[in-house]
Amino acid sequence: MLAVGTRQGETLMAIEEGDKIPAIELDTPAGGKIALRDCVGKPFVLYFYPKDDTSGCTREAQDFSALMPEFEALGAAVLGVSKDGAIKHQKFISKYDLTVPLATDTDDKAMQAFGVWVEKSLYGKKYMGIDRSTFLFDAEGKLVRAWRRVRVPGHAIDVLEAVRDLGHG
Repeated sequence: MLAVGTRQGETLMAIEEGDKIPAIELDTPAGGKIALRDCVGKPFVLYFYPKDDTSGCTREAQDFSALMPEFEALGAAVLGVSKDGAIKHQKFISKYDLTVPLATDTDDKAMQAFGVWVEKSLYGKKYMGIDRSTFLFDAEGKLVRAWRRVRVPGHAIDVLEAVRDLGHG
């Protein structure tokens, strides 16, 4: 685990390659829950993005959606996560016909565990936000690859290639 800061005297740790998937639940747009550990048994891609219906986040969700049949053919699950709530996710999915599943980190536990809730700066103003990041777990639930500060163009294809490489390892 990588130390990413402190909160009220405790050291916050972020997941690193080789670590097991944490026991965290996320909210789905349909009002249900998904436990990350339920994805053990197959390759699992978890990507964090800042906000629904913004240019980069829309492009990333569209790219993952376009490649969903290929991820599924490899037996891999993909899940996108932001702080946006169920209604916003549903509108985002409908507006762009997204097929990639989305979830909400209501209590910020996933963002803290993965170290993606960070201080950002825009036009000299500092604020807290999600660092666009992607995490690939193998079928045993071990983190095998992490992409931080992701640039969207070509990223979904890079992740798909990494999933393909898991089959050859």
